[in-house]
Amino acid sequence: MIPYVREIKFDYGACDQVSPLIRRVVANNPGPFTYLGTGTYIIGKGEVAVIDPGPDLPEHLDALMAALQGETVTHILVTHHHSDHSPLARPLQEKTGAKIYGCAVGGQAVDSVVITEAGHDLDFTPDIDICGGGAIFKGPGWTLEAIATPGHPSNHICFALLEENALFSGDHIMGWSTTVVSPPDGDMTAYMESLDLVKARNFTTLWPTHGPPVPDVDPFIAAYIAHRRAREAQVLKAVTDGHGRIKDMVPVLYA
Repeated sequence: MIPYVREIKFDYGACDQVSPLIRRVVANNPGPFTYLGTGTYIIGKGEVAVIDPGPDLPEHLDALMAALQGETVTHILVTHHHSDHSPLARPLQEKTGAKIYGCAVGGQAVDSVVITEAGHDLDFTPDIDICGGGAIFKGPGWTLEAIATPGHPSNHICFALLEENALFSGDHIMGWSTTVVSPPDGDMTAYMESLDLVKARNFTTLWPTHGPPVPDVDPFIAAYIAHRRAREAQVLKAVTDGHGRIKDMVPVLYA
């Protein structure tokens, strides 16, 4: 069983200090794929980075600008191109002048017809491409490292906050739910490899874009991996039992 973490206290639009270096503002876009809303993270004080600006909601932009009053945004970092993560990046850039960092949308995303996601921001194009991971971003008292974690979509990037041994995991690992991996842009082999990569880093805390942090990281990721392996075994058994089509497998596997 995955030890889900679902309890979180916040007010929409409020800026909460959730760790010594991290503040969070939650957008009012709850739904079946966003949980209670998109959590936009502000890293540092004075000169700051913003991770996952979120959906293009004027009230969320206003809340972010209020939280950032008197500060300089040096980096806008985007985990991936889904419409609950990236669309507000350009409006935030227009307000702050900061460059946008992320991984551009791949061609396979354009062909994808995904009904199990909040939608795609197919126009997302970062100013600086960090697809391969390894990029380092610094400010007063904080250091972020980009880690390529393809799988959920092909362009997913996580960001490690080195001073707190924490990972902003986007939708790669979420405390409240498992992650959608839908081809052709989503790839289960890449996703499992990315899970192994994150697990090997031994982070103390995960900060997903949706929901509360995951504090007990190693057993949580281990359960995530075990769940996927169990699903794989179920699919193989369903095929062996004669359920050759996905629509026949779903009521069996998700009874």
